[in-house]
Amino acid sequence: MAKWLLATMALSLPALAHAGDFRKPTEQGRDRQELRQDRRETRDDRQDLRQVESLLARYDSARGRYARRDLMQVEQDLRDYVAAELNESHRELAQDKREARGSTREVRHDGYRSDDRDDRRDDVRDARQESRALRQTRGIAQELNGLYGRMDSGSVMRKRMLLADLVQLARAEQSQNREEMREDRREAREDSRWY
Repeated sequence: MAKWLLATMALSLPALAHAGDFRKPTEQGRDRQELRQDRRETRDDRQDLRQVESLLARYDSARGRYARRDLMQVEQDLRDYVAAELNESHRELAQDKREARGSTREVRHDGYRSDDRDDRRDDVRDARQESRALRQTRGIAQELNGLYGRMDSGSVMRKRMLLADLVQLARAEQSQNREEMREDRREAREDSRWY
């Protein structure tokens, strides 16, 4: 009986020695996934900014030439852009909320780690920022819907201002994404040191 107990303990020791490592692949895998997602979002944000800046330049050009047909084409392209931005914002907000929930679970599990609490705070902040950007884009979209097709000088000028607001939102999103990438890199370094 003693031999069996000793044999069982000897075989169990290596498994027990690595029992605390169960989170390492998951944590580091999640870090890599978040960094890949950040790179994808950075590319998308650059493309979005170029696209909306191009729309604004085209709109200004058509407005300066009083080219009604060109203005109508820019409006159609603007509708498409805003619809795509709303879809993207909904998707990113859902992702940010999932990350915040995951961070909350992690804090509950490892509440003593200050970096987990910092990560949760960052994830909650990201979700709030994305929610705010979605509300702003939705507000611009609603106002634009009431202006499409109208060519009086006040409507044309207001559409131009709303386009400029979309450019500012795209720039802010790009800036937030750079900050998110810095945070995720910091988190990956912390996780690699911790484990």
